[in-house]
Amino acid sequence: MGKVSAADREVFKDASRQYTELINAELEKEKRTLAEIKKDSSGEVFKKFVLAEQMVYVASLYNAINTASVKMLEVKNNDALNDARKMLYKAIIYLEGLVTNVINSVPSDLTEKMEAIAGISLEKRYFLVRKLGLIIQMVIDAFGDNSKWKWSFVEIEGRFAVVAKNMFDFKNYIKVYFDPSAPEYENTVLYVRLIKMLLDKSANAYRDKYELSSRRIDDMQDAINFVLAQRQVCLSLSEADDAEELKKKAGTWKEKMKADRKSGKNS
Repeated sequence: MGKVSAADREVFKDASRQYTELINAELEKEKRTLAEIKKDSSGEVFKKFVLAEQMVYVASLYNAINTASVKMLEVKNNDALNDARKMLYKAIIYLEGLVTNVINSVPSDLTEKMEAIAGISLEKRYFLVRKLGLIIQMVIDAFGDNSKWKWSFVEIEGRFAVVAKNMFDFKNYIKVYFDPSAPEYENTVLYVRLIKMLLDKSANAYRDKYELSSRRIDDMQDAINFVLAQRQVCLSLSEADDAEELKKKAGTWKEKMKADRKSGKNS
């Protein structure tokens, strides 16, 4: 591309100002909400859920600034993309505060967490998960395949997969999953399918990160834990054959990890 003119920069600056103003307004709301929570913890769960929604929105605004930059200046706006990435982390951290970041937790481990977020409907949880997943993918695509953050996004997507799973109340919604007449049947089935897909994607991504980049035991262990999380979902759905296959897969990966450790092929 040619040199960006001062006039083009001014046009972009004017176009991005609307997004910047919206971002600043949302971040000010965040500060006020956090101050309210510190002063009075009543309603904290719902407020943190809303904060996560806000951070997803802010990430989308930063992504929009990058899109405008690419369109008007024919260059990525790395500052905006990095800020979008930070907002994604913040959104996930707020949700982790509600339902934990434990990869292969079992439903009984989350009983108290599910009771705390019971006032947030399945529809709202599923909608937020879809929005968060969409903006994560948009930001990944905007950075491109050769981004220095390539492996960092394995962590972001992994943590996203965990909160998506942990926000689903398996103890109470499994009966809905098997009841086509239930009002929330469609959302329940689609949500469970999404959880399965996200867990499988993260298991393979952490395995790739281990094999192709880090050689860190904790990355391979996370890959195994994501497989075990998939197995736990299958057990909740009484999918015994799939659960058994995933158990074997986790065992194979664990043996691989042990062999690598023994041969000194990891750190």
